[in-house]
Amino acid sequence: MHILKQIDRFLEKIEGHLIVLILSLMILLSFGQMLLRNLFDMGIVWGDTLLRQWVLWLGFLGASIAVNHNKHISIEVFSNFSSLYWKRIIKAFTRFSAGIISGFLTWAAWSFMQFEKDSQSVLFLDIPVWIFQTILPYSFMIIAIRFIISGFETAFIKNDSEQTLK
Repeated sequence: MHILKQIDRFLEKIEGHLIVLILSLMILLSFGQMLLRNLFDMGIVWGDTLLRQWVLWLGFLGASIAVNHNKHISIEVFSNFSSLYWKRIIKAFTRFSAGIISGFLTWAAWSFMQFEKDSQSVLFLDIPVWIFQTILPYSFMIIAIRFIISGFETAFIKNDSEQTLK
C-alpha cells in the first residue's frame, strides 16, 4: 500500500502541474483571441476548439485530484443515523462501489477512444481527436484506483481518530 501511495503522490504532482500549465495556456489563448478579434478583426481558427478540449482536461484532472483529497461530491443519507461502525462500513461500501463504477467508465472511455482512433477523426491542424480523449480513460482509471484504495483504507486500516468519517 505504501508504494501505491507514493505513486499516487507522484501522479498528483504531475496532475497539479498539468492543471496549472493548461489553465495558464487557456488564459493566454483566450486573452490573445480577444485581442485579435477586437483589435484586428481576426482570430486563431482552432483556438476555441482547443480551449474546449482543455476545459475537458481541467475538469477530469480536477475530478481526479478531488477524489484523492476526499473533496468529491457525495451523498450521505445514512451516515447521520448510524454508529461509527456502520459509518465505516457504509463509507467503505460506497468507495468500493464508486471504484467499480469508475472501472466500468474506464472501459467505456477506452472503447470510445479506440473507436475515435479507428475512425481517424481529426480535430484541427491534422491532430487526431483520440489524442485529446486520452484524458477520459486515464482519469476514470485513476479515480477508480483512488476510490478502491480509499475503500481499503476505510475498511481495514484503523485510525486513532475516526474523524475522517465525515
